[in-house]
Amino acid sequence: MSLFWIVFRQLQEFESMATSKKVITREEWERKLSDVKIRKEDMNKLVMNFLVTEGYVDAAEKFRRESGTEPDIDLATITDRMAVKKAVQCGNVEDAIEKVNDLNPEILDTNPQLFFHLQQQRLIELIRNGKVEEALEFAQEELAPRGEENQSFLEELERTVALLAFEDVSNCPVGELLDISQRLKTATEVNAAILTSQSHEKDPKLPSLLKMLIWAQNQLDEKAAYPRIKDLSTAMLEDPAV
Repeated sequence: MSLFWIVFRQLQEFESMATSKKVITREEWERKLSDVKIRKEDMNKLVMNFLVTEGYVDAAEKFRRESGTEPDIDLATITDRMAVKKAVQCGNVEDAIEKVNDLNPEILDTNPQLFFHLQQQRLIELIRNGKVEEALEFAQEELAPRGEENQSFLEELERTVALLAFEDVSNCPVGELLDISQRLKTATEVNAAILTSQSHEKDPKLPSLLKMLIWAQNQLDEKAAYPRIKDLSTAMLEDPAV
């Protein structure tokens, strides 16, 4: 991420300068980039961190063999974690809960919010499948007692049960609960909890660095015209607008 450091250093330099913008040519910018030395080992660790956190176990194993970069957790645990995530994404919440407990029972025992959201997802799946009576019984027995102890849980429960009042969910104000994005949201929360239980960062470092790059460029835009990256997918430098 040498580009980030160049942008950040340039931003610091311009903090003490006049308000008029300085123009930095492509040649000067590329020279600054070439002067920044980033160790290959650090870049490899960044890649491995992304693969491990996002659950690309096969890619992580291949990258370990090719680069010699060792992950900071047992790669076998990734397969188990991804099985939990996939179960939630497919709507098999009961199976996901069992798999989480097999991995580490303390994850749900010490995280009431996560457990509630998994139970809420179970309720959503019952409603999705048209099991109205079973959904009402499950909400009353499993979720209502938790709602009595936590106001935010109660509000989420009420929003979920509201799905039963609409035959056409497309006109339902809480219809987004039945979207696949809701499953993905719950799966992401479970994935993060498992990673935390394994003393691993719950989010990969690479996206955070890219966000920092965008922030630094936005700050530098106010002080200088320079070759900036507009499209992060290509990382192509654009000539400065004079």
